[in-house]
Amino acid sequence: MTATAATARPRRRTLRLARGAVTLRVHARSVAVGWALLLAILVVAVLAIGTGDFPLSPGEVLGTLVGGGPPGADVIVTELRLPRVLDALLCGAALGIAGGVFQSLTRNPLGSPDVIGFTQGAAVGAVLQIALLDGGMAATALGAIVGGLGVALAVLLLARRSGGTQGYRIVLIGIGFSTLLASTTSFLLTQVTLETSQSARLWLVGSLNGRGWEHVVPVALALALLVPAVLAGGRALRMLEMGDDAALALGVRADRSRLLLVLGGVGLAAVATASIGPVAFVALAAPQLARRLTGADGPGLLPAALMGALLLAASDLAAQRLWPDTPLPVGVMTGALGGVYLMWLLSQEWRRRA
Repeated sequence: MTATAATARPRRRTLRLARGAVTLRVHARSVAVGWALLLAILVVAVLAIGTGDFPLSPGEVLGTLVGGGPPGADVIVTELRLPRVLDALLCGAALGIAGGVFQSLTRNPLGSPDVIGFTQGAAVGAVLQIALLDGGMAATALGAIVGGLGVALAVLLLARRSGGTQGYRIVLIGIGFSTLLASTTSFLLTQVTLETSQSARLWLVGSLNGRGWEHVVPVALALALLVPAVLAGGRALRMLEMGDDAALALGVRADRSRLLLVLGGVGLAAVATASIGPVAFVALAAPQLARRLTGADGPGLLPAALMGALLLAASDLAAQRLWPDTPLPVGVMTGALGGVYLMWLLSQEWRRRA
């Protein structure tokens, strides 16, 4: 390599961890960013738990979590506020990983579940349960999962029939499905009573209000199964970013690996959607923000998970703090942040082309 080439590509600092015959190289900046995100998540979680009609200081929150705290705070913290924060963190992490998977598979920053139709499929499945079948929480969650998986399989099938499963085909077909499904949801809401329509619309906005342990436990169990499976496919995902031919040359079965990763990513997005509704922006922005912070190549699923958890929890905290008299649903806040973020991305692109 020439001196010019060497200076054009600065060497990234890595940590080399060796134990016996096993050697692991870790990107040093990614580790530092990961710890910083964890610290930020802890700060946001403590502030969120202390926010409400009965405010608690950070010291009182931490004391209550370890068994101390002021009288009566244990019920407020452990039964009312902690489940909401944990649900936000778990669903945000799920959306962050799902967004990272699809953006890597499609090699497109717009390839997130909420853009290419998978979240809309989950929304249609849930609305069918709420509006037409009068389903409860479990039925709504199941409908969202089935709807998201069904749309994902349909998109992959049509992309393959169109001549392959290249990323741009998945994005284009997924955007078409998203528009069609949004119209389907609107039509379903016109066929029910006003009360049922309002209930469904509240779910469609995306909200963490009224979250309890009955919401947290299913999401935690689903993530315990899906996250290790998706992370195990991280190497295949990295190879697929280079194209199917390169992946096949490196021993990766492209179609099989892509299908498994899509199922895992859709499962994560559908579980989060079933729990809190079709929250926008998080799956789109979390992987991109994580990559910008870490500066690392590859999918970066763990930083994306931490960033997604931080974004959703911080958005919910902002929605509660900025308008304490009339708290906004978290979906309204993430949608507003998403619009600002997209405008910033467009301005950056215009500056590069100018």
